[in-house]
Amino acid sequence: MPDPHDLIDALVPLPAMCRQRPGVFRVGASTAIGADGASRTAAWLLHDILGRAGFRVPVVAESDPAATIVLSIRPAATDGSPEGYEIAVEDHLVRLTGNAVEGLARAVQTLRQMLAPAALRQANGAVEPIAIGCCDIADSPRYSWRGVHLDVARHFMPKSFILKLLDLAALHRLNVLHLHLTDDQGWRLDIPSFPGLAEIGSWRAETLIGHNGGSEFDGTPHGGYYTHDDLREIVAYAAQRSITVVPEIDLPGHVQAALAAYPELGNTGRPLGVRTRWGISDDVLAPTEQALAFARTVVDVVAEVFPGPWLHLGGDECPRTQWHSSPKARSRAEQLGLSSVEDLQSWFMRTVHAHAVSLGKRVVGWDEVVDDGGMPADTLVMAWRSMNHGLAAMRAGHDVVMCPKQRTYFDYYQAEETDEPLAIGGLTRIEDVAAWDPDPTGPDDLTGRVLGVQGQLWTEYLPTPEAVEYMAFPRLSALAEVGWTPAARRDQAGLVRRLGAHLRRLEALDVNYRPLEGPRPWQRGGTGARRRI
Repeated sequence: MPDPHDLIDALVPLPAMCRQRPGVFRVGASTAIGADGASRTAAWLLHDILGRAGFRVPVVAESDPAATIVLSIRPAATDGSPEGYEIAVEDHLVRLTGNAVEGLARAVQTLRQMLAPAALRQANGAVEPIAIGCCDIADSPRYSWRGVHLDVARHFMPKSFILKLLDLAALHRLNVLHLHLTDDQGWRLDIPSFPGLAEIGSWRAETLIGHNGGSEFDGTPHGGYYTHDDLREIVAYAAQRSITVVPEIDLPGHVQAALAAYPELGNTGRPLGVRTRWGISDDVLAPTEQALAFARTVVDVVAEVFPGPWLHLGGDECPRTQWHSSPKARSRAEQLGLSSVEDLQSWFMRTVHAHAVSLGKRVVGWDEVVDDGGMPADTLVMAWRSMNHGLAAMRAGHDVVMCPKQRTYFDYYQAEETDEPLAIGGLTRIEDVAAWDPDPTGPDDLTGRVLGVQGQLWTEYLPTPEAVEYMAFPRLSALAEVGWTPAARRDQAGLVRRLGAHLRRLEALDVNYRPLEGPRPWQRGGTGARRRI
């Protein structure tokens, strides 16, 4: 069994302040969790964590003399993060205090990492005793947005995996799950007034094998979609862990799956199939009232199913090819007084933005939304093309989530060796993530415009949950520290060292992570081929 104080030394992300003291607290038959009111959500989560470790610990009132692990909420200071928390471990008492419900949720996850890896398994057959090292921790996040993005459109992911990913995000004190629900290769949620989206748009006939440009397909239909009950379950599971689910409906491009069901929404009206290749389709929504009505209806449904404050409208990689060649699109641009068809995207996105705002949502978009007419300043911009695109968005008055592909695209290769599994390209090493600082440098006073960071898991070449896990971890663990730990406390070498111990936690949680030294034999690609996992 590892030394309890060594586990504290291996926390990921690194807390803002951690001071160890001699002694341990032992979880045993007399342990009880004390909590009242809003604190009880975190208390029951801790109850379940300890239950899987073999200890059925009751939840009692905070004031109950039997309580030996006490959870409570104190009002945050005016400048305090709601995610701030403190942990005090003594040999007879553990106290977790959060600035708000969110802070208490983060405290539970830090305490979870202080348990031996065996205690993190689904069941602890040996019922090993749990010893928690005595310490004092005072902690709060550097950024308010610390997210993980999962593309479920290119490859459908089962609901069970999304719940697992949420649990892993919580372990790393991440607070956003961004679900990319629609694209050319699949539409993944039910819209009752457009049943063809689920019946037709959610399935493609086959999938390209290898990189774009190839001619070999697997001949196997692929697809699936989430019911509203599925999505509400995901939202509720996330909420129990104080994680916000941000849905993305990509508009007005990346819509071939929708046009396969409703070709009349496009510019040509010709029949289409759901796209079986990767890359970007030229088939985009037409700049018509019919297409706008479709977009509004979809937003209505998404806003009702996902109660969080954010709604992502995509806005990336929209070819104007069909608009340029369409007399109707050119005429519409003239009627609207636009300088060219290039500005049709901004008009379309602004119109849908206004509808989303009327429903109480704040709109999110990829950084292209700043181009060609832009978007209202309240649009949150995800800077994916580069840090400079994030700077441009901030100078235009937008808040920004930094997610440049050079550091946060976890579908990129993790090493230059040819035994890595097939990936889209690029190279993002664990050291690159660990060394990255998202704050822009320059003469501008843009303090506070960077809301946070996010890691992207695009799934063109990640067909299974196991493949996603291999590409995500431990790079997502490193990104969690980028987003949480104060800049002055960060230490690249120290993080890589701590990850060596942290991977034992992921092992216990049945995560198909990539070892720091390289892939295991069964994770390797074929010689020079970089096969799929």
